[in-house]
Amino acid sequence: MTTTRAEPQPADFADVRTTNLAVVLRHLRAHGPSSRAAIAASTGLTKATVSSLTGDLIGHRLLRETGLSGNRIGRPATVLALDGSAYASIGIQIGSGQITALAVDYSSDQLLLWHRSVESRRLASEIVALAQRAASRVRQQGRRVLGLTVALPSASAVPGLRELVAGSLRQKDLVVAVSHHAALAAVAEQRLGGHTDHDLAYISGASGLEAGLILDGNLLRGGRLGSFTLGPAGSPTLQDQAGIEPLLRRALPDFDPSALTDLGPAVEQVAVRARAGDTAALAALTHTGGYLGQGLAVLANLIRPDVFVLGDHFATLAEWLIPAASAELSRHAGAPEGRIAASTLGLHAAALGGAVSHLDQVDTGRIPLPVN
Repeated sequence: MTTTRAEPQPADFADVRTTNLAVVLRHLRAHGPSSRAAIAASTGLTKATVSSLTGDLIGHRLLRETGLSGNRIGRPATVLALDGSAYASIGIQIGSGQITALAVDYSSDQLLLWHRSVESRRLASEIVALAQRAASRVRQQGRRVLGLTVALPSASAVPGLRELVAGSLRQKDLVVAVSHHAALAAVAEQRLGGHTDHDLAYISGASGLEAGLILDGNLLRGGRLGSFTLGPAGSPTLQDQAGIEPLLRRALPDFDPSALTDLGPAVEQVAVRARAGDTAALAALTHTGGYLGQGLAVLANLIRPDVFVLGDHFATLAEWLIPAASAELSRHAGAPEGRIAASTLGLHAAALGGAVSHLDQVDTGRIPLPVN
């Protein structure tokens, strides 16, 4: 899975038209609605070529005319924008006791967001059922489903879940993938979180402490970060010091993880207590943030991302975690270290990343036939 860091340029090889369709689509995805003249000026394509290409893309329901622009001298120009009506893609995210299904159209607008509670013994069958229901819903809207990706945490509670889900969902006309939770969340951040031109590390606390990395525009497979130790052999792991459950134990005297399937309400309770100045909550957040910063310093010294994005539950508590984390990152990382930011994509970023990852196949200019 790859992403494009720079403005795509026309290429000179056999399938020039396909390449130039990709140039137009990626320009509009990166820069938003534009006139034909603006597209030509930015990409280096001729106005006649852009006119022909955009005509094809409108016919495929990938572009639409949105009105006239008055921001130019002379005759107003017709503005073009991505049209999401022909295609959709789906992401499925596995959480603690819950499955989330999210579908987006080609312009990345959300079509549906469903949550379903589930027991671990029925996890595989419930994933398949929810995915099939979501695909059926968007097809009923007249859209072609480009693909479906299931986001799994590193440590799945069900042996063989990846293979079982992929095999059960695979259909002749449906691209199915199973990938890592934090890696897919990183895709969503890079594409929709305002980090398009940056190397980034997405840090998740939803199911242990995990990281997803995008470097030089390439997605690297995500993995567990919490198994690191920051001291001699036998020292507590990073998960012990900076994980969400240990944080909740320190901040909430009555916290019992065995009685919960969703940690969200407990995380919100910590935020409420911190805003009220509760000393136990603030001390727990400072402790967690400090050790989290030390863990990020390990990544910074290895790969030097431009930004560390704190996701899901970490994002909820970011205003208290970031000061301590930034201080420790600066102290332990060789300069220059990356900045730390809070995700704005919510608790279903992995499902969103799984969905938008399939949009790249159209952005290459190789356009599948829409549903009639």
